Amino acid sequence: MEKTKKMMVGISATALTLSLAGCGTSTSSLPPKPTDQSCRDWDWSEEDGVWQCDESSSGHYGAYYYGGRYYKNKSALSSSADYTSYKSSESFKAVKSSSGFGSGSKSFGG
Repeated sequence: MEKTKKMMVGISATALTLSLAGCGTSTSSLPPKPTDQSCRDWDWSEEDGVWQCDESSSGHYGAYYYGGRYYKNKSALSSSADYTSYKSSESFKAVKSSSGFGSGSKSFGG
């Protein structure tokens, strides 16, 4: 009986670990990373559902990237009609749900 109990605890721990591992951001479910060579290091902003330049030597450092355009700050991004439309779309909801829990940024440098 004790051997069975230990085995079940081991199986449960493995199942929990595997299920939690699946909760992170999957790069395949995110919009493609920008290929613009003026920034080579991108962070995914879970909160905003867009990529953000994280290359300190780039002239676009800190800028948000959506729809082929850079937005120098969150205010400029939010005032874009295209972005506003995206933010209320099913695509945005799908990206948010696939990004895992919490908020912040994920780094997927190039």
